[in-house]
Order: sequence, then structure tokens, then C-alpha cells
Amino acid sequence: MKHVKAFAIKFTATFVLLYLVLGGVQGITFGDVFLMSLVLGAAAYLLGDLFLLPRTSNTVASLADLGLAFILIYFMSGGMSDGGPYLTRSILAALAIMVFEVFFHHYIIQNVLPKRRKARRAPTNLRYQTEASEQIHPEFPTKLTDEFHLRNRDKE
Repeated sequence: MKHVKAFAIKFTATFVLLYLVLGGVQGITFGDVFLMSLVLGAAAYLLGDLFLLPRTSNTVASLADLGLAFILIYFMSGGMSDGGPYLTRSILAALAIMVFEVFFHHYIIQNVLPKRRKARRAPTNLRYQTEASEQIHPEFPTKLTDEFHLRNRDKE
């Protein structure tokens, strides 16, 4: 039920924003905006909110929603209308949706996604100590190193 409520909020906000930005464009009707909102809402909810948001931060998920919204709005608005260039309106609509997504992700994290487990914290009172030795050079069973030590034993 939490997902249905969250999707309804997302769909409604997406529909209102798209209708405000794209509603006055020649050739894009109420039904086309409704279809765009449904496709964009479903894709962004599944990919951005349920898959990407729990694994990354709000910023990354919002930027991914911006890219997804721009691509879907630009290509769907071009296909649903008389073929005019809608680059500026697509960018504006995608930016408006991204601003909404920033706040919507807070709602998703608090109300829809399962509570994240607290990360395991490392103990703070660790005392690291390095190991020291009296020998500077390791002793290898070769004649060269034995001769080196014999020559330099008085210097050490």
C-alpha cells in the first residue's frame, strides 16, 4: 500500500508539472500529457526510487531522474505532436521534475523504503603499534650477504 500511495503522489506531481510546461504546446493534448506522466512516473519510480535511491544518495538519484525525464519527455513529445523541436520545454520540464524529486526522495526514504540498518562502526579506541627489530638487513644464506655483514659488522 505504501508503494501505491507513493506512486500516486509521484504521478500526480509529474502530471501537474508536465501539464504546466507542455500544456500550451501545439499538438500535445491532455491525454498525451497523461500518457507521458504515466510512462515517466512508472520508469522513474522503478529505476530511480526503488533501485537507485537505496544504493546511492539523493543527489545521484535526482540527477539520474533528470536525465531519464529529459530523454523520455523529449522523445515522447516529439512523437506525440507535429514534430516541432521541444528541446527547451523538455529541459524545463525535466528540471521541474528534478526539483520535485529532491523532496520526493526524502518522503521515499522515510516512509516507503525499509529502514536502513545502522552501519557497523569500528571501535574508536584501537591502538596500532608497529613492529620493530634490531636487524636492519635480513640475513640470507648466500655468500654475498655473509661477506657484507662481515665487512660492515663494526660499522653497525
